Amino acid sequence: MGNPYDWIARSLDTLHKAHWHRAVQAIDNTGPVITLAGQQLLNFASNDYLGLAGDPRLAAAAIAAVKTYGTSSTGSRLLSGHRPLHQTLEHAIAQLKQTEDALVFSSGYLANLGTIAALVGSKDLILSDQYNHSSLRNGATLSGATITEYRHCDMADLKQKLATQRDRYRRCLLLTDSVFSMDGDLCPLPTLLALAEQYECMVLVDEAHATGVLGKTGAGCVEHWHCTGRSLVQIGTLSKALGSLGGYVAGSAALIDYLRNRAATWIYTTGLSPADAAAALTAIAIVQAEPERRQRLQKNSDYLRQQLADGLGHIAAQHIGVKQLPSCSPIVCLQVQDAATVLHIGKQLKQAGIFAAVVRPPTVPTSRLRFTVMANHTSKQIETLITALTQIEG
Repeated sequence: MGNPYDWIARSLDTLHKAHWHRAVQAIDNTGPVITLAGQQLLNFASNDYLGLAGDPRLAAAAIAAVKTYGTSSTGSRLLSGHRPLHQTLEHAIAQLKQTEDALVFSSGYLANLGTIAALVGSKDLILSDQYNHSSLRNGATLSGATITEYRHCDMADLKQKLATQRDRYRRCLLLTDSVFSMDGDLCPLPTLLALAEQYECMVLVDEAHATGVLGKTGAGCVEHWHCTGRSLVQIGTLSKALGSLGGYVAGSAALIDYLRNRAATWIYTTGLSPADAAAALTAIAIVQAEPERRQRLQKNSDYLRQQLADGLGHIAAQHIGVKQLPSCSPIVCLQVQDAATVLHIGKQLKQAGIFAAVVRPPTVPTSRLRFTVMANHTSKQIETLITALTQIEG
């Protein structure tokens, strides 16, 4: 008889041959300039959009919370894990999002899994954008509902699927990212909400990459599209622009009360740590008090997009199939023809002092270089990235 675990080594070998294998890289610090394996690199791979992860005010708040409450919440929120900080943070999120209430989870991934599975079941339909994040897709699977994907941001395709399928199911949930994490484009939320009203659907929008970044006050894509106050479920994370860890759901008081009683990934897990809660609470206050951070981020994002567009001719001449993807966010991507080529470009960028995300299938349908901009990047640092790209050799 053979070893029942032998298939694992064979699967790893397949990943290596397809250039899909990945490994962790230990980074020694945070910010626009990082140290990786002793090499100093310009950091264009971080989701720390506002530069708050290294802000001393967040660190001071986290330290004070640890001194008061300890390092762990020590239990689930419904038993021994609820702290005053949790409630204060939830009120702050609801105020930022202008919703009746909010609920904090231990991660954004858990927020999506638990919320989707609580809202729909085997008698229901989910219509999901084909480029949605893994947490949305896995939450849909966990729910047991019938899942149909519509073409990316294609509202005509969504309408057609609603027209032919909606009346066969009890409830229907429309799922979408607000900012798509591997492309940087935005969902057409006003049209999606109009379809939801026409076909009596719930809407869940994941604001992970929009919270603190988009909208007049940093409330996200819902605010950006002037949809504040509309009936929908808003989910997001505390781990990107807010520089902490955890996830949230914001919506009506009835929704939040229901999730406290039905969302398994909230009920059966330890509450968010006091340090993370305090750091996120401080970050929300900074987002509201310092709008200039968002303004600098927008300026830097626009500058990178323009510089890439201007220099793309040389890059494309070296590598057939390199194409800049549409973006309205701090996520700016260059699509590359295959996994081997994108690894080759990423290696050369690192040699030139640039740290960028090299993203390959199965995470995305096509390989790409993913650049993320921070509010505290300088124009010179962005220009250094462009220079490095134009010097890539085939």
